[in-house]
Amino acid sequence: MKTLLKWTVAEYHHLINTGILVDRQTELLHGEIVEMSPESPIHTQITETTVEYLRFLLKGLAYIREAHPITLSNSEPQPDIAIVRPPRNNYRQRHPYPEDIFWLIEVANTTLAYDLGEKKQAYAQAGILEYWVVDVENQQIYVFRHPKSDNYESEFIFRQGKINPLAFPDISVSVNHFFTEN
Repeated sequence: MKTLLKWTVAEYHHLINTGILVDRQTELLHGEIVEMSPESPIHTQITETTVEYLRFLLKGLAYIREAHPITLSNSEPQPDIAIVRPPRNNYRQRHPYPEDIFWLIEVANTTLAYDLGEKKQAYAQAGILEYWVVDVENQQIYVFRHPKSDNYESEFIFRQGKINPLAFPDISVSVNHFFTEN
């Protein structure tokens, strides 16, 4: 059995500030520094078009962050999309905390098991109220709601139709928009 060295968020920030992790795509998850997978073209396209779509739908209601860190108690993951409380200036000196986050979205092309496993667990433990995983291969979206301990009490899979986010029940997000070329 091996024992891994666990890092705190502050220690992780120190590593970043000293340049040790320069030119490395990493995130901190459960105290472990994880190298991130490179993005495929379809992952990039879905993320970019989804961000544009959500900015249109949520204009003035939320700030949409693309592939930037959020800060949890023992993690600093970089979700593909974070829908957070405005204004943008709130995040000049820090990344969003769980109480700033309306919901998170991960686009899973090659990382589905990771996004449905470790990432989901980290987000539930942090109390993120809603978490979506866009399953590129199967063209479906997993929606997790109501965190409890290290999991979510509600899980839905959408292959079509519209999703109304908990934070914005009057807003309808089209499932088809994630998978059609725009």
